[in-house]
Amino acid sequence: MTRSETIGYVHSLESFGCVDGPGVRFVVFLHGCNLRCRYCHNPDTWAEKDAPLQFTAEALFERCWKYHTYWGKDGGITVSGGEPLLQIDFLIEFFSIAKEHGVHTTIDTAGQPFSRDELWLSKFNVLLGMNDLIILDLKEIDPQKHISLTGRDNASILDMAQYVSDHGVTLWIRHVLVPGLTDDAEGLKQTAAFIASLKTVERTEVLPYHTLGITKWKKLGIPYSLENVPVPGPEEIKRAEELLQIRK
Repeated sequence: MTRSETIGYVHSLESFGCVDGPGVRFVVFLHGCNLRCRYCHNPDTWAEKDAPLQFTAEALFERCWKYHTYWGKDGGITVSGGEPLLQIDFLIEFFSIAKEHGVHTTIDTAGQPFSRDELWLSKFNVLLGMNDLIILDLKEIDPQKHISLTGRDNASILDMAQYVSDHGVTLWIRHVLVPGLTDDAEGLKQTAAFIASLKTVERTEVLPYHTLGITKWKKLGIPYSLENVPVPGPEEIKRAEELLQIRK
């Protein structure tokens, strides 16, 4: 495809990621996100134009490709965020280059930008053709609780999950477990039922809430509403995994 000078707004790069898809990954964290998750550990990624790094797709791939000998047969490139789908034009260019080099590609997304708008969906379909795996963060199944947790409803997120499944793209599902917010039994059962309705889910994971991002909130002068919320213990995590019907 014809290359353009579309700029990708990048927060940071990680050359040896081991939890962001199969194998060893080069992980690109893009700037920009419409959600305002109360537990977000990277609030400094919210505003797209504040990105400290800017790349063309070719320049970014050249940076990634330097590490390809470490990826082996299972590794590759993961684009995370922020929310990578907010920069869908850049993603298409970047992944097209990756696929020319036979690289396994993964998108780590919250799904919120998904739209059935004809133009956006046509771009998303192109992107799906260049993408091997989508890691989707299902934050909360109840729409009103989702608004309280993130500032937005979850209709587009659930719609994207179904769309991706219907188009045969592999999914990994993640759920951040926050005591008192995302750990209620009924909500986890409903989440499990929704996941079971998807055809292409290979893995479901519980991510325990942590407090590592609090210093960033304070540095940015943003009130942090979960400061007194404890991290979940092993028994709470095990209970959530059982309710989500995770088999290990």
